[in-house]
Amino acid sequence: MGATRPEQSPTCLQDVLKREAGSPISASLLFYPLGGTASAPTQVPYSTLYHEASRKGAILASLSNFQEGMPVLLYLDDHWDTILWFWAILYAGGIPTLSPPLSNVEEHRHKHLQNLSQVLQSPICITKSTSLHSFEGSGHTLDLHTTDSLINQTGRSSVPTPHSDAKPDPSSVAVLMFTSGSTGNAKAVRLTHRQILAAVSGKASVRRLPAQSAFLNWIGLDHVASLIEIHVQALWLSVNQVHAHAADVVTSPGLFLDLLTRHRVSRSFAPNFFLAKLVASCFDDSGDSIAHRQHFDLSHLTVLASGGEANDVRTCTAASQLLMRYGAEPNVITTGFGMTETCAGAIFNTACPDCDVSAGRSIASLGRCMPGIEMRVAGSAPGEVGDLELRGQVVFDGYYRNPVATADAFTPDGWFRTGDRASIDADGNLVLAGRLKDVININGVKLPTADLQVSLEMKLKDTRVARVICFPSRVPEAPSEQVTVAYTVEDQHPSVADLVYIDRLTTEACSMVSMACRPLSFCISHESKSHIPTSTLGKISGAKMRSMFEAGVFDEAVTSHLHIVSEFKQKQPTLPEPDITETEAILRSEFAQAINADNPEAIGLETPLFELGFTSMDLIRLKVLIDKRLHITVDTVLLLKHPNVREMALALDALMEKRSIAQNCGLANESPAGDALYDPVVNLVTKGSRTPLWLIHPGIGEVLVFVGLAKEMEADNRPIYALRARGLEPGQSAFTSVTEVVDTYVAALRQKQPRGPYAIAGYSYGAMIAFEMTKRLQNEGAVGDEGVRFLGTFNLPPHIRDRMRQLEWNMCLLHLAQFLGLVTESYADEQVLAPQQSTYSHASSDEALDTILRAAGSSRLQELGLGPRDLIRWANVAYALPVIALEYEPSGCVDTLDVFHAEPLKVMGVTREQWVNGRLARWGDYCRTEPRFHGVGGGHYTMIGPDHVLNFSQQLREAMAARGV
Repeated sequence: MGATRPEQSPTCLQDVLKREAGSPISASLLFYPLGGTASAPTQVPYSTLYHEASRKGAILASLSNFQEGMPVLLYLDDHWDTILWFWAILYAGGIPTLSPPLSNVEEHRHKHLQNLSQVLQSPICITKSTSLHSFEGSGHTLDLHTTDSLINQTGRSSVPTPHSDAKPDPSSVAVLMFTSGSTGNAKAVRLTHRQILAAVSGKASVRRLPAQSAFLNWIGLDHVASLIEIHVQALWLSVNQVHAHAADVVTSPGLFLDLLTRHRVSRSFAPNFFLAKLVASCFDDSGDSIAHRQHFDLSHLTVLASGGEANDVRTCTAASQLLMRYGAEPNVITTGFGMTETCAGAIFNTACPDCDVSAGRSIASLGRCMPGIEMRVAGSAPGEVGDLELRGQVVFDGYYRNPVATADAFTPDGWFRTGDRASIDADGNLVLAGRLKDVININGVKLPTADLQVSLEMKLKDTRVARVICFPSRVPEAPSEQVTVAYTVEDQHPSVADLVYIDRLTTEACSMVSMACRPLSFCISHESKSHIPTSTLGKISGAKMRSMFEAGVFDEAVTSHLHIVSEFKQKQPTLPEPDITETEAILRSEFAQAINADNPEAIGLETPLFELGFTSMDLIRLKVLIDKRLHITVDTVLLLKHPNVREMALALDALMEKRSIAQNCGLANESPAGDALYDPVVNLVTKGSRTPLWLIHPGIGEVLVFVGLAKEMEADNRPIYALRARGLEPGQSAFTSVTEVVDTYVAALRQKQPRGPYAIAGYSYGAMIAFEMTKRLQNEGAVGDEGVRFLGTFNLPPHIRDRMRQLEWNMCLLHLAQFLGLVTESYADEQVLAPQQSTYSHASSDEALDTILRAAGSSRLQELGLGPRDLIRWANVAYALPVIALEYEPSGCVDTLDVFHAEPLKVMGVTREQWVNGRLARWGDYCRTEPRFHGVGGGHYTMIGPDHVLNFSQQLREAMAARGV
């Protein structure tokens, strides 16, 4: 058996089961009862399902309230019951509608049931007698029937024949499934016969499956993945399907491997949290398998689909290695993207984790479209993050009885708006960047919830924490949202010490993403676990957690947790830290103030600035705070060269000692020559075993612009160095020629990294310097030196002479002011693009300086600790660099080149297409191989700014990986 379409393709779901029932070798469904996986499963041939569903369909059709073409709601927690009555409704001519689990929170449950009553127009609802209590007191108008009452119904002598031979229109609704759970806002997705059959056909084509295998499902059938991707697809492919309960599988991950082996399973699924649980349960601390006592055979396993939440590449790698030990093929874990609206998975990555490891990703990509679906990223250039939109046969056409939501869901040209942010890489793979609204906004600082969630999971992985969920919340009258962390523990009664330890780890985990605030964390008690809004697939809804938290559902847990932690800390003796110096204590306090952190003690003495979330403006603020506190003048570069509390304290102590000696000797006004102290290398990331990345400054000469990029690249396991222009510090002279710049930078690079391979990238003006450095390194390479393997240019063409002539001193000062946030982009454009209305471009240097100082305002200048002299010195360097390139013309060739392009400056007067094809394409004249072009978000001055740096870093990482560095 292969994953190919059967010869006679059905046109509706009823055809699928009827065909299987008539097959001479009918496959079967196998059901394990809850807690009964040690015994043999109950086996039900497809032929039996067909005949039983037909009889039950006749009973349904006889009900007085039954109407053809109307929804019938199913609320059942047993796989066999759900499947049986699902098909019975279809054969009766109704629309099976599967309800997600009802909330244990009474208010939410009642709202959900009232919403179902309204949307589905008081439908028949089939449930178990043991579940009737869940419907009490909600004011619903559902017509409740239990499975027992229907089976025992005597009926009438004229019970109609079920519509088993009826041929519904392929475009008619076959199933209704819900997009959201029990908060009262559920939307019912219309899934048609044609759509479902196109979906299973597309899924089956992703990988060819081995003969005589089976599918394994272990989640509720109210989830579209279990219903369509497992149950219906197994029927369509004529293979066995095995159903077990989530409670059995999740509590004993080794059972999952046993079931895969026992039934020669070729397809199943496992979300990221379960893969992590599987790895943790099957290996000891040394990495040796502890499951060796039992022989697993996973040679039939072909597709282990994983979706519903972000897939950590390290988890996928470890899980793949585990599965391969027992015979699975590499890359059997198939990450992907899908929604209820697309009949579950429709975009699949069949090369995970290999392609993601080689691309240097931390989160797995989602692959390419299967047949029947197309994707596009709207509102962005190629490779840039934008809005993910879909269309095709497997995409739904609207929500049931909800025209407003349907209209909002589609673009004017018919594409479905998924609500996700994403990009498509150079190989056509989908890379998700998060939901449109999946951020926590703290005092204007937007923190991606996914980043916080991953950080928490990594920090807490070796503790007794079972599940953790991060979400935003806002308390009444609060000016901003807060990071809220809820977790459960494996122990029914955790110790106070454990809770305090976990509380500290959650603070550290969040601080690794941002020090913007201290998170509110609390433990959900064993008795309250049922309140957690978990989907059928095991995913916890952050939106529902927020709603419940703000409604007071967890008030008791929060109060108890805060009391326990506070009481414990009060009982602990307050002891001074024996290894912290006075300067370190001062610096830690100033670090916290610079980034508005509530708790200075959460800042590690050796934690790099970038891990603390510092931006370039934060560094300047830190400089001002240190200057005032210690009564000295510190250059920003010192902070970059010593990027943590401990190293910075040592450097400042040495600086203050030299100043004290000079004062005692009457030399307070004398200082060493600036050029003698000049070192162009700034260490942005100091640790890592991969090829270092060298970043060359733009035209302002400063490297603070790379701070955000270094932060995003910090986890890439590679050192990152930046080269800073001479002249930015008092007493230093500016460079006098391009040759002098290249000589100085190559010598500094060789001293830090004597041998290649090298990776070099230049931003704007720095692209020209990087190109010249690369030629020099190629020509001077020693025998065996691998040379420059990666050269990146950021939005600058090879011919720059005309642009350099536009950069008079006034313009350099203006661009510097824009970089520092002293003036806005629109203000700068006004001065550059409308010279006839503006006198700025023709003013004297003194007049230009006064104009900028007035536009900036004194408060902004004071905040950054900048005065007129600082701006003049900085602008002089920014002017000197273009001056030495006035006659520059490129020559020679490099081996490889990657060109990163953003929106061109408005002053260039060209469109992006003209910029790329007419200007940047000229790099091809100076490269021995075809340059590779990468479209990134933002404009010339914002491409690596806060709004675009995440996408930029990802594309840079992938481009470097493609070059083998």
